[in-house]
Amino acid sequence: MSDLHTAFTDAVAATQELTQRPDNATLLKLYALYKQASVGDAQGARPGFSDMVGRAKWDAWNDIKGLSADDAMQQYIDLVDSLS
Repeated sequence: MSDLHTAFTDAVAATQELTQRPDNATLLKLYALYKQASVGDAQGARPGFSDMVGRAKWDAWNDIKGLSADDAMQQYIDLVDSLS
């Protein structure tokens, strides 16, 4: 496993240790970066208007479409580090 992947896995675990819950915008960014790093570009249809949370998550993920997995991992790590 690469050093970047190991650091990413550690950062994912570190989110469970945060003393304060991040604001919603930060949570959406973490979600989007995690999904981009682990799955790739947003998939499936955009959730409907009645699913506001799902729609916000999908939109955040889709906004970083084209970002490489390695770049998404590094941005995720940097964001988690800034929250610690």
